[in-house]
Amino acid sequence: MAKNTMMRAVQYNTYGRGAAALKHVELQVPSPKQDEVLLKMEATSINPFDLRIQKGIVWPFLPRKFPHIPGIDEAGEVFEVGSGVKNFKAGDKVVAVLFNICGGGLAEFAVAKENLTVSRPPEVTAFQGAALPIAGLAAHECLLRTPGFNYEKTGQQLNLLITAASGGVGQYAVQLAKLGNAHVTATCGARNLDLVKSLGADEVIDYKTPDGAALKSPSGRKYDAVIHCATGFPWSTFKPNLSTNGKVFDITPTPSVFMTYALQKLTFSKKQLVPLLMTPKKEKLDFLLNFVKEGKIKAVIDSIHPLSKAEEAWAKSIDGHATGKIIVEP
Repeated sequence: MAKNTMMRAVQYNTYGRGAAALKHVELQVPSPKQDEVLLKMEATSINPFDLRIQKGIVWPFLPRKFPHIPGIDEAGEVFEVGSGVKNFKAGDKVVAVLFNICGGGLAEFAVAKENLTVSRPPEVTAFQGAALPIAGLAAHECLLRTPGFNYEKTGQQLNLLITAASGGVGQYAVQLAKLGNAHVTATCGARNLDLVKSLGADEVIDYKTPDGAALKSPSGRKYDAVIHCATGFPWSTFKPNLSTNGKVFDITPTPSVFMTYALQKLTFSKKQLVPLLMTPKKEKLDFLLNFVKEGKIKAVIDSIHPLSKAEEAWAKSIDGHATGKIIVEP
């Protein structure tokens, strides 16, 4: 690409201040390094992790510097490849995780590592592709860490609870769990009960009801694992609902979650609250993308916003009541 070619982008210059901190700018299009591809953005999605970065929760690791262009999930077209890239060429449709790279998804162009980029089949739209990476990988990782779970539907059926099941991670967790050997109890708001049921959940509870607040299974089941996508539930609420070796995977762990986990390890507790720490892997993303291609899982899209109104998408994500994924397109 010719030097000094400009692109539209959205960035912030400091921690905090939410959507008000986002600034629309024109920047030079980045050049891919040896092991990188330059992508022309077709769609990106916003994750709770993006908001945590802005709040400074993952300081000093991310962002690497200010100003920072947020956005980790990307679906786009390869525009240019680095000299060492072997598996992609200009024009290829791809999905990528823009992880640990200075420069993210809320821009017309972004660079991605080849080892975190996968080919996007024609059956998968840009919106479906952009919705998948972080949310889908988080749900998948929780299931992989659940003892006895498998996608072959063999062995004993497991009892799973998925909280905030109509959100970005929750929607994938329900669908993936039902592809395996799991009975799924799910919580969500009253307006999304039918949606979560349609995704495959066996039992769906309104989180504002007494049973929902107590996380009790309507059929009296004890949970072998909980994929906890909500906030505000203390360990004391989970513990009586777990099976003997039940695990609670917290996808947005706070310092208190890490402290509880450490104490439980020290005391050899069989029931555990486990903070989810995930490193995205290309092979796992490709595995999930194949499920999307085959129609086995799908993204529920809450809303689609133009890049010119990215702050509206950001504010909607902060609100915390989106049904499915929030998408930004050029």
